[in-house]
Amino acid sequence: MARKDRKRSLLRRHRRIRKRITGTPERPRLFVRRSNRNLQASLIDDLAGRTLLTVTTASREFQSEESGDKKAQAGRLGALMAEKAKEKGIEKVVFDRGGHPYHGRVRVFAEKAREGGLKF
Repeated sequence: MARKDRKRSLLRRHRRIRKRITGTPERPRLFVRRSNRNLQASLIDDLAGRTLLTVTTASREFQSEESGDKKAQAGRLGALMAEKAKEKGIEKVVFDRGGHPYHGRVRVFAEKAREGGLKF
């Protein structure tokens, strides 16, 4: 029963956030999805309905590196997202935490993405 309540609360928070946040070609939405094992992040242009870039801790290129605790992986993923976004010419984004609380892995990801040069 508690699992359904947590999932329902997450979806409710995400819908509330998405009412105010929209990605554009100049400033795409940086969406973060967290599961128990992995972290996924995408840059999305909501006006065109396109995903511009996606990185995940489950990818082969990410797994080839030495793994660490989940926060360390989130930090490396944030730096990787910033690097790939800069290659595509994206510097400003709108951060969408996907209904997840801003602490733990989501916070570490966001801080490392900022350190990597993304502005949000």
